[in-house]
This record gives sequence, C-alpha cells and structure tokens, in this order.
Amino acid sequence: MRDGFRFSTRFRVRYAEIDGQKVVFNSRYLEYADVAVTDFWAWTGIDAALGAIWHDTEFHVRRSEIDYLKPFVLGDTIEASVRIERIGTSSITKRFELAHAETGELHTVITMVSVNVHLPTGRPAPLGAEVRAYLEGLSADAAG
Repeated sequence: MRDGFRFSTRFRVRYAEIDGQKVVFNSRYLEYADVAVTDFWAWTGIDAALGAIWHDTEFHVRRSEIDYLKPFVLGDTIEASVRIERIGTSSITKRFELAHAETGELHTVITMVSVNVHLPTGRPAPLGAEVRAYLEGLSADAAG
C-alpha cells in the first residue's frame, strides 16, 4: 500500500492493451483509473450505506491530468491506489497512483475532477448533505 492511501487494487497488463512498441497505449491509463475507481467505490461501502441517495448522485468526469512517468509493459502487475483529494460544492477530485506491484516504482499519477450532474438538465448540482458527509469521512480516512 502506498503512503497516504488506504485503498489499492491490482490487475495485470493484457496483450490488447499494448501498442507496437510493446508498451501500454496512453489511452489505457484512463481505463485503468476507471477500473480502480470502480473497485474503490465498492470498497467504501457507500452503495450499501446510502442506497438510493447514492444512486441519485451522478458523477461525470470534467477534467483529467495524467503524468506518465514510466510505461507499463505486457505482463506487469499494476497496483492502482485511489484517494479523494478534495470535495467541492458539486465536485470531487481524486488522485490515482499507478505503481508496479512488484517493485513499488511509481509509473503514473492521475488527477481527476468529477462533477455531480443533474441528469435531466445536464448541469452541475451540489452534493447532497449525506453524500458529502460520507465522502468527507472517506477523505479523512485517506489522510489518516
């Protein structure tokens, strides 16, 4: 587990994810973040804790920043660590660190801002009080 994180998940680089240079396609790193955040939400227990309130919360990615430090190659096992960095009025910022599971070497850092969207209008919507409180508890846990 990486310092400053309480959650991580692991997966292997598959053949379909590499390019002709035998390194992972750049676009796949966002897919890795999506896999990691799906596992992160399951780990948090937020679905069971908030039920319909959580189901009515709809996050859309607003911005992603990727720092490619070193490529992954076929067969590498990736340890993807996730934490909530910031909670805004209608958004959350998550940090992903993708490291080589065996060596611990950091390969990629992704910062992603997601906005809670009111689906009928497609406009940002403030986070509900219960969702905010739960997320703040996760954010505090990540720091401790």
